[in-house]
Amino acid sequence: MNILITICGRGGSTGVADKNIRRFMGKPLAYYTVAAALLFRERHSAYCVDISVSSDSDRVLDRVRHFDLVCIERPDTLAENETPKLFAIRHSLAYMEETHNRKYDFVMDLDITSPLRRIEDMENALKTLEEHAEMDVVFSAVPSRRNPYFNMVERRDGKMQKIIDGGFSARQQAPAVYDMNASIYCYRRDSIVNRLNASPLDGAFDIVLMRDTGVLDIDDEDDFRLMEILAPYFFAGECKELYAYTRAM
Repeated sequence: MNILITICGRGGSTGVADKNIRRFMGKPLAYYTVAAALLFRERHSAYCVDISVSSDSDRVLDRVRHFDLVCIERPDTLAENETPKLFAIRHSLAYMEETHNRKYDFVMDLDITSPLRRIEDMENALKTLEEHAEMDVVFSAVPSRRNPYFNMVERRDGKMQKIIDGGFSARQQAPAVYDMNASIYCYRRDSIVNRLNASPLDGAFDIVLMRDTGVLDIDDEDDFRLMEILAPYFFAGECKELYAYTRAM
């Protein structure tokens, strides 16, 4: 089995300046995601696993060049604020297949802004995709703390209204909903090339559940500070292997 792990990190950030290389618990934030990719490859030596880091920033790429992975200089046109990430993943896939003369079966994208993930979560996403041939992508999610059928509202037609008027009087009555937590996306290679347009939601998808308090997508300064508060708890427990590996990097 040929697997490509993609890590995409732009140089700019509107929420947290230079967040992809900012120090998190003493190490550049990107190191935790690189460590997860390297650990996955070590654990699955029977597979052919390649790792790429794509960025428009030399500062980001310079932080990771010494690791056993491929650095890809991303064109500026694929690094704008509104550029779908899937475009950058597709660019990485094309580059790696051309330079390695290899066709991949699956592409697993790991987001730098979610540094707390278990290798077991990555394995679970891949296994779920393998077992469901009709799926284009399997991504990680967590049970949502808010529910559009019950306790979420929006401004529509000039006034605040329920997002969905489901007629439910208790949260337990409403259908279960989930938050995409931007940690793990496992794609079928041919789906990226031939079926998906700009989003993993364009095709057939499924989810794997992760622990919600352990994965907070870092979008602003408050997120960064809160994640640093949570991290020691998880690094002492279920993410101990990741933490030890990252300390040695």
